[in-house]
Amino acid sequence: MRPEPGQVLHFSEDPTITRFVPHVADTAQQPEPYVWAVDHQRAPGYWFPRQCPRAMAWVRNGTTDADRDRIVGAGCGDRVHAIEYGWLGAMRTTRLFAYRLPAGRFRPFGAPEQHAHVAVEPVEPLGPPEPVGDLFACHADAGIQLRVLSNLWAFWDAVVDSTLGFSGIRLRNAAPRP
Repeated sequence: MRPEPGQVLHFSEDPTITRFVPHVADTAQQPEPYVWAVDHQRAPGYWFPRQCPRAMAWVRNGTTDADRDRIVGAGCGDRVHAIEYGWLGAMRTTRLFAYRLPAGRFRPFGAPEQHAHVAVEPVEPLGPPEPVGDLFACHADAGIQLRVLSNLWAFWDAVVDSTLGFSGIRLRNAAPRP
C-alpha cells in the first residue's frame, strides 16, 4: 500500500475518519498541531499495528558493503524491518486502513532527514479508507525483510551505529533492554 503521485498516506486502525484535524500527538516532540502523513518511501514503516515497536534499516548513499552485509544480509535486498515475537499476533490480526490525502496540502517534515509530511489545516481524504490487508504480504510484496526477534535492542544498537538509513517507531513499547 503506497500513495499514488500527488498523494500522501495516513495509516490508521480506525476506518471511520472523515476529516483529519491538526493536533499535538501524545508522543510529539514539538508543540505545533499537525496532520501527519507519509510518502512512498516512508509508507512501509507504517505497515504495522499502531503501537507495535519496530526497528527499520535501509541501504542509502554512503552505506558500506560491510554494514549492508552485516545488518541487511548479503543478497537480501535493501531494507529490513524488525519486530518482537510478542507482536506477532497483532501483526496477523490488526485491520489497518490507508487514507489517501492530497499531497499539495502537506509540507515535508524532519531534519536532518525528512521523515514525514505535515499539514497545519484540516484535510479531508480523497476517498474512503482502503484496507491495507495482510501486513506480512505487504512486506513480502515490497521485497522488505521482516525479522522477528525476542528483543529489538541489539539490532537497534547495531543499526544506529552503522552507515544505513534507519527509523525506530514506538520503541518505548519494546521489551526492556536485556
